[in-house]
Amino acid sequence: MLTWGGRAAPGRTTRVGAARRALGGVGLALLLAAAATVPAVAAGRADPGVECPPGQPDCSVWDDDPGTPGGPGGGDTGGGGDSGGGGAGRCQWNGRTIPCYDDLLGWFNNGDGCYYKLAQPQPANTPPGQQWYVRTCNGGDLGDQTTVLRDSPPPGFGAPPDPEELARRALASIRLLPPRVAVAPRKSKGPGLVGLPVWMWASRGENYFGPLRADAEDRGLRVVIEAKVDRIVWSMGNGRKVTCTGPGTAYSATGPRAGRPSPDCGYHTGYPKAGTYRVSATTYWTVTWSGGGQSGEIPQTRTSGTVPIQINELQVVTR
Repeated sequence: MLTWGGRAAPGRTTRVGAARRALGGVGLALLLAAAATVPAVAAGRADPGVECPPGQPDCSVWDDDPGTPGGPGGGDTGGGGDSGGGGAGRCQWNGRTIPCYDDLLGWFNNGDGCYYKLAQPQPANTPPGQQWYVRTCNGGDLGDQTTVLRDSPPPGFGAPPDPEELARRALASIRLLPPRVAVAPRKSKGPGLVGLPVWMWASRGENYFGPLRADAEDRGLRVVIEAKVDRIVWSMGNGRKVTCTGPGTAYSATGPRAGRPSPDCGYHTGYPKAGTYRVSATTYWTVTWSGGGQSGEIPQTRTSGTVPIQINELQVVTR
């Protein structure tokens, strides 16, 4: 019989730095100077992303030996790469994604890397058919701020909010946590045996498996999102992977299924060789969004740390 036990279990980082100084001071005096250059003090924008800093309690795994917390995974369909979880959808500057609209700087022009905001008030001597704009370049980061006279609005000016950008903002407001995992047999309780079933389970809760819901709104456009885990994939430490559709069932040495395979998440054939293995798990989230007559998905992954499992050879006693 089996002799091991078990117990039951539990982007995006928001932009750092407040933005830039208010544009209210860039008014009539600048306009009369006809595009005189003024310094702009703009805080740097970090490329948004969902991350779990080292040592943050939410990222710890759960078992007798917690191991090393894993990264949160990425936002691409491959389960890695871009750590995104939030940010703009289509505006790029120097290899990073930035908002296409900023309430202080205005609209971004991908062509020249500058934000444009209609200067207020317009001077009385503005030529007919033209308008003054406050321009902040270098992606809004520590660039020169000037006023420019234009015959027509710059590209991208007055564009409606990007619904995918709003979806990522909404995603940044919720927490998708890495799974906290456990296995049986446990190394601390005693070894398992070659060929006998292994149970795996993870902490339950909406931050670990969903569903979670949130919304974001900008200039009259509202986008809603729902995030939930589609599957959890266990890496057994020997090259094998096991896919489960839910968090699994905690093993109990005194329960009705003691010594039998897990009913919903297990390595049923067991390990073919003795050894110490390290087990981890990755949850695959799908974030669906809708708004502004559009919809889409933002895949995410979260990966646990590793927990050890000791497997011994089955000893046969003969007389």
